[in-house]
Amino acid sequence: MFRPRTTRRWSRTLSRLFALFAVVLGLQTVPAHAAQAAPAFKVLAFYDGTYDAAHISFVHEANTWFPQAAAQYGFSYTSTNDWNQLNTANLANYQVVMFLDNYPHTAAQQSAFQTYVNNGGGFFGFHVSAFNADSGDWPWYHNTFLGTGTFQTNTWGPTAETLRIDDPAHPATAGLPATIASSVSEWYSWQYDLRQNPAIDILASLDASTFPVGTDPNQSWYSGYYPIVWSNHNYKMIYANFGHNAMDYSTNTPLSSTFASAQQNQLLIQGLRWLGGQSGTTPPPAATGPIHGYGGKCVDVAGASSANGTAVQLYDCNGSGAQNWTVAADGSLRALGKCMDITSGGTTNGAQVQLYDCNGSGAQRWQPGTAGSLVNPQSGKCLDATGPSSANGTRLQIWSCTGAANQSWTLPA
Repeated sequence: MFRPRTTRRWSRTLSRLFALFAVVLGLQTVPAHAAQAAPAFKVLAFYDGTYDAAHISFVHEANTWFPQAAAQYGFSYTSTNDWNQLNTANLANYQVVMFLDNYPHTAAQQSAFQTYVNNGGGFFGFHVSAFNADSGDWPWYHNTFLGTGTFQTNTWGPTAETLRIDDPAHPATAGLPATIASSVSEWYSWQYDLRQNPAIDILASLDASTFPVGTDPNQSWYSGYYPIVWSNHNYKMIYANFGHNAMDYSTNTPLSSTFASAQQNQLLIQGLRWLGGQSGTTPPPAATGPIHGYGGKCVDVAGASSANGTAVQLYDCNGSGAQNWTVAADGSLRALGKCMDITSGGTTNGAQVQLYDCNGSGAQRWQPGTAGSLVNPQSGKCLDATGPSSANGTRLQIWSCTGAANQSWTLPA
């Protein structure tokens, strides 16, 4: 924020067989106990994770969301807060570099990055990775590469907006409608008008219908042209001016998710795949967002903990990462890098639901049923709010399907 500045024996036998096949076929074994082909491209993300709770929240989210996207779309994702890894020898191993919440400040790091993109390396930058009060600290990056010059103003507080697709022909925006819904963010304006720079290709901007932007009248925009996502014809790069979650600063609690918009996620993934040298139509990303349930509450991971065995419960909807669920193609429901799981693979009424490492088992499969229900095919039971109660902290369980309100759920679209 700138204010004017996350049977057992048979199962073990299968795991051993998968491991054996991985050795024989030369496949990579991943923590979810599934075999995976060599990645189509490799991403290296840099971050600080030390300044402003909203930026830190985004970094934590990104380092949870991108590995999930990598597993779905066949690339690899590595993140580090060691900016000294931004060197020529290391960058040769990656096709895309990300800056999540800063940019390099030493001459050696800056030189390595400039050489990397001059030689065709891909770059994806987010929000504060372009922020600067003095573009003189790295003129090439701010003036030539990004085209922004210095930071000028920001909106406050963070808001979700309508984005207009300015270049529908770009691979990042292919197949998107004329306008899309953004996730919540704080928005920046810049010294230079990017429309006047022939090297800049603006992919998306704030749509005129979305004004005013902001909740503080003294830090809101009421009209104008504000680019949000753009590329540079002279480099393989994309910059996106989102990556700042709404926060309750008094409790350090995220109130939104940068990855809550399926359309914005599609732009992000398509852009990332373009940077990584992928071609052809990109399937739309898995739907991501809150799961709404009994009493208007949301499905929530207790304490926002990603530890195995953490309770899955009902809680007031707050837009946090603990309530940001991805409906994966394999029928699993994923949050904080883990899967919604039935404890011990239970199939009887009252078996509790938890968060656990994704392993492809029947205890982690869910499919829509009648009356808004979510059915676990292995047990034939429905996801159920115990009680029935809608009180904060109500545990979720499986129970015989009844069609009752405490078994009705609305998945993200």
